[in-house]
Order: sequence, then C-alpha cells, then structure tokens
Amino acid sequence: MTAPKPFAATDQLSASRNRLVLAVYTAAIFVSALLLFSVQPLFTKMVLPRLGGSPAVWSVAMVFFQSLLLGGYSYAHFLMQIRNRVIPVAVHLTLLVVALLMLPLSIANGFGEPPTSGYALWLLALFAVSIGLPFFALAANNPLLQAWFVRTGHPAGPDPYFLYASSNIGSFLALLSYPVLLEPVFTLRTQNLIWTGGYGLLILLIAGCGALLVRSPAPAVSDAQTEETDAPSPPWILRTRWILLAAVPSGLLIAVTAHISTDVAAAPLLWVLPLSLYLLTWVLVFQSRPLLPHKWVLLAQPLAIAGVVILLAVGGEQNLLLTLGGHQLCFFVIAMACHGELARTRPAAKYLTGFYVALSFGGMAGGLFAGLIAPYVFSWIAEYPILLALAALCRPAHGDERLPRWSRWYWPFLAVLAATLIGFSYSTGKPSWWLEDHRAWVAGAVGVLAALLALAFNATRWKIFATVVVALVLIRLYPADEGRVETVRSFFGVHKIVVTPHGQYHVLMHGTTIHGAERFLNNDGTPVTGRPEPITYYHRDGGIGQAIAAIRERKGAPLRVAVIGVGSGTLACASEAGETWKFFEIDQTMVDTARDPKYFTYIQNCQPDLKPVIGDARLTFAKEPDGVYDLIIVDAYSSDAIPVHLATEEAMKIYQDKLAPQGAVVMHVSNRHLELASVIVGIADANDLKSWVYSEDSGRDDEYIFATSVVVSAREEADVGKLASSDQWAETEANENQRVWTDDYSNVLGAVWRRLRDGEQ
Repeated sequence: MTAPKPFAATDQLSASRNRLVLAVYTAAIFVSALLLFSVQPLFTKMVLPRLGGSPAVWSVAMVFFQSLLLGGYSYAHFLMQIRNRVIPVAVHLTLLVVALLMLPLSIANGFGEPPTSGYALWLLALFAVSIGLPFFALAANNPLLQAWFVRTGHPAGPDPYFLYASSNIGSFLALLSYPVLLEPVFTLRTQNLIWTGGYGLLILLIAGCGALLVRSPAPAVSDAQTEETDAPSPPWILRTRWILLAAVPSGLLIAVTAHISTDVAAAPLLWVLPLSLYLLTWVLVFQSRPLLPHKWVLLAQPLAIAGVVILLAVGGEQNLLLTLGGHQLCFFVIAMACHGELARTRPAAKYLTGFYVALSFGGMAGGLFAGLIAPYVFSWIAEYPILLALAALCRPAHGDERLPRWSRWYWPFLAVLAATLIGFSYSTGKPSWWLEDHRAWVAGAVGVLAALLALAFNATRWKIFATVVVALVLIRLYPADEGRVETVRSFFGVHKIVVTPHGQYHVLMHGTTIHGAERFLNNDGTPVTGRPEPITYYHRDGGIGQAIAAIRERKGAPLRVAVIGVGSGTLACASEAGETWKFFEIDQTMVDTARDPKYFTYIQNCQPDLKPVIGDARLTFAKEPDGVYDLIIVDAYSSDAIPVHLATEEAMKIYQDKLAPQGAVVMHVSNRHLELASVIVGIADANDLKSWVYSEDSGRDDEYIFATSVVVSAREEADVGKLASSDQWAETEANENQRVWTDDYSNVLGAVWRRLRDGEQ
C-alpha cells in the first residue's frame, strides 16, 4: 500500500476548510439579513399607535433605516482600512455584545406621547434611541463579512458579490414571512423574544467568521491578489451614477408603499410587499447567472414606466388587485433595471466597501427625498411622478434605436404634441364642461400615448425622460377627479377637496376614499341655505344616523357625545341644541380644512365654537373622565385604511370605561378592502359587550349618500333602544374561530381575505 501524497492530504484539508468558510459566512450573512429586515416591520408596528396608525410612520422609518445603513456601511469601510485582522474582529464583536444589552426591543423612556408638531423628527429620535445601536451593528455586517471573506483566502474571494445575493435572500424571506407567518401567528412580545434569540445566535456565527479569518493560513494568497490588484479606482462620475441608480428605486419604494398603504391599511402586510420586491431585485441581479437577462429588463423598463403613467392617469384604486399588483409589478421592473445597472458596473473586490457606501448613500438620499423632503415641499404626492421620470435617466447612456428613421422627428413631434394638448386646456373651441366631464379619458389617452412613444422611440434615456415628463404634466393638468381640485398635505397624508362640476358639491377625499361631502347648490342651481344636511355616510337614514337617533330617543334627554375623527365636520350638524359633542382629531390640517367656509360649512353653521382635542385618540381620549359619554363614535380613517390600534380589545376597554351606565359605542367600519365588522364584534365580546351590525346600501350614490357598515356595541340590549328590534340591525355573536385583535396582535391579511371571500359569495 502506498501512503497518500502529502500535498494531496493538504489539498483535501484546504477544500474542507473552504467549504466550512463558505458555510459559516453564508449562514452569518443570511441570519444577519433575516434579523435586519424583520426588525423593520416588527418595531415600526410597535411605534405605529403613537401616531394614529399613519402610513407616514413607515416612510419615516424607512428613512431612518436607510440612513443607518449608510452609517453601518461607512463604519465597515473604515474598519477594513485596518490591515491587522484581529482588530476589526474584536471591535465588531464588542459592538454586537454591547448592542445585545439593549434587547429585547422596546420604545425608549421619554417617548410616551408625541408632540403636536414635528412628528418626523420626533420619530427619528425615537428610532435612534430605541433601536439605533442594534440596527447599526446589523447594518455593518453585510459589507464587513464580505470583506472578511475576501481576506480568508477562499477561492471565491476575488468576486464575493454572490454573498450579497445570499444576504438579500435572507432579507426577502424575513419580509415575506412577517405578514404571512409571524404577524398572524405570534404576538408582538413573542416576535420580540424570537428576534432577540436570533441576535444571540448571530453573535456566535460572526465570532466563528472572525475565528476563521484570524486563523486563515499565511501567506494569504487571496489577500495579496486582492490588495495588490491593478484594478483602477472607479472614477467619480461612475460613483455619482451609482448613487443615482440606488436613489431612484429607494425613493420609489417609499412612494409606492405610501400610495398603496394609504388606501388599504397602515400595516406590515402592505409595507413588506414593495420592500420584498425591492430586495428580490438585488437577489436576482447579483447572481452569477441572472434569471432575467439585463437587456430584457431594459427593454421592459419603458413599458413599466408607461404602465405607472396609465395607472396614475386613470386611477384603479377601486380594484385592490390592480392597486397592489399594477404599481408593484411596474416598480419591480424599474428597480430591476436600476439595480441591474449597478451589478453591471460593480467594481473589483478591492473597492467593495466603497461601492456599498455609495449604494447606501443613494438609498438614504432617495429615502430622504420621498419620506421627509417631499411631504413638506409639495402639497400633493409629486415625488412619485418625479422619481418615475428620473428612472428613465437610469438607463445606459447609449442604446440602439429600434426605429432610426423616426428619431429625427422625435423632438419636433413632442414639442407639437405638448403645445397642442396644453393649449387645448385653454381653448375656447370646446365649452369648459367638456373638459371637466372627460378628464379621465384625456388622462388615460395621455398614458397610452406615453406607452406608444416609449416603444417607438426606445433609443436614448433623454427621449424617454422627456416623453414621461410631458405625460405627467398633462396628467397634472387633466386629473382623473371630476371638477376643481385643491390639495392639503400634512404628515398624515394628502387631502383633496374636490368641487364637482357646476359647484354643486364639495367633497373631501383622502387617497381615493371620500371622507365627507357637503351640498352647496340644490338641483335647480339655487344655493343651499340654513343648517347643512349631513350626507355621505352620516345621513339620518344610514347606520350612524339611526344609531344617534336611537340613543337620543332611549335617553330622552340631551346627549353627551365623543367623536373620534373630524373629517369634513359633518357630524357637527348631527348634534341638537343642549347637547355636548366633543371631537378628537390627530391632524390639525384636517381641522383647519373643516373650519374653512370656502371648503365646508358644517362646523361654521352648527358648532362654530368647536375646539377639537388634537392628538392620537388612544392617548388623548384615555385622559377623559370615566362614565361620562352616552355615545362614542369612532370614525377615524386614513383614506380607506384603518388605524389598527383603535380597533383592539384594549381600545374597546377604553371606550367602555368612558361610557355612561347606558352608553353605546358606534364603530364606522365601511371599507372596500377589509372586513372589519367581525373584528369589532370580537373586541366588544372580549369586553363583555353585545354588538349589532348594520350594513345596507342606500342606492343614492348620485346624491352623495353612501352605503355604510356600522357596528354598535353596548352592555345590554336596552341600551341601544329601538336598534335591537330593527330588521336592519343584526345582533351578532363573536366568531370563536377568529382571534381577537389586541395591541399585541392583529391580522390584516385575514381581514383582506374575508372581504375577498365575502365578495365572491
């Protein structure tokens, strides 16, 4: 028998070591990404009740996370300038252990109640103090571990970007599993404990990575090859382009998330869908063999941009699948094109950490623009179309024209088109009512035209950019809303005041949801005089109107009423002489709009001395004295979204405590996308309250009198008066198979599923 050759045994040991290095580093990067991106929806959901469940909380959170990613990547870049292998390992492990002492996650002391203004800065401070250090430590792991991997001498070290795909797979799975698995199954406390355990496991894995790095054989051939490479430093023009390519998808991520979550719910389900797609693009483009060839994505990008133009022009928010699917599919293609360009132009491994710093700086810049700057600069959601136009500039500088013979006619054609259509808005050839009655058609035609032009002139990025700009300007000139539109924007969203054709109605909208309306002209064109009539969801024959009348009749004396949510001020005119009505509202701009007689006159005519309590109702209403109110009306909405924290067992306990001995709680649950009646019945039952459900279509939408869904809850049947015997109200038992929503648990996905299921029946 011959003994094995020494170098063969050495090769076998080396191969075994390389497999171990790859396994440990991949596992550490995967777990780090899993924790990094699961903490975002987890902690933001903990913070959400402090600010009324506003979708803007997630936008500000994204700005914070992106900013801290830049900090973590810069820290990793600085640490890897140290030639010694032991020092970076020791420093980073010390940071991780110190951060572990701040767990489990919790909101820091001193942030119990938000201020009356400056919400964004307050939120950033809350995030920084509460989870800043653990998130910073996690943010540094991806570039740091990749740089360590290069120095281990592993054969794959010269091109470690495949580990970035592994990182984003972990991020993608974390986000996807949160609304589907973690949120519906585990309470927030349990999720927090699981996350803390994962953080401890990660420290052990990174310690293993550090040990493998320190014990790497010397001389480290890969180190020498990497550090002494002749690869030139990336020029500043390329670094600037990296920042743009990272900034546009990052800003679009926030804009798309705000757009869709405004009309459904401010909940992790709708936050993680766009973010999951965003991360999936990183996974796909940094694979050694991308599943989608980059040139295919570049061909599809103009169509995706045109698709968003069409969606913005004609709306479509009445259809949940169109809202969620259309915008996100187009966003996915646009992000793939941008990130594909980043992957195509990535530098040698020697410049890896600097590359990641540029990416994170771009991500932070895009997030700052969409999440913090735009809401204060624009009175409407201008950041979405602006970023959409900039996406065209993310294409490669040079491209082959599909139809070269048309190219020379492009600029003259575009100039004539723009002048014709813009001039048409001031034309006297058509009466003004024609434009007002056909705005959606004009806007839709502009979107289709943008798609055709993008296809026909798919040559240079500047031509596509110019086409998109013209299309978006025309959409702004010809909005889909019929009538004159004014917008008011605050931290809590954009409110539109639509004056219908001929000025008959003034309509308050948030997103695509009507929050109230007032009739200013009668059908014969004469002005409405006297006390305004409550309409929309609040007319006297609807669920809320019937509930108010029944409680008033049952008491036989003036009511004491608390209303959560001002809207257009409609309910101010549901009061009667001698009654006390107190309103609670989180958004001061909403109060200012309802008070302004050029918009609405409910408050001016019915309760001119109205002074709403400003702040989140869970905090402000809890300070009210117990046993006072005969009726509590909860009507707080952000577009069609619901502030989840106002629909939990603990919230209902607060309402119950404030009720007079025979009082009742009215919850307005009309919603296009979520079935909420069973949720309210469940939280009422958990507080030993009985519930009656009203859901009926008025059939008078043309008069701005809408179908409503309302739940009334009270201690005894006698407390709701004649509602208990009405055929329109059904006493409803809690579903034993449906888990009760609490401050620690909610399941928006289940509410969406029930609405879809009920719609098919």
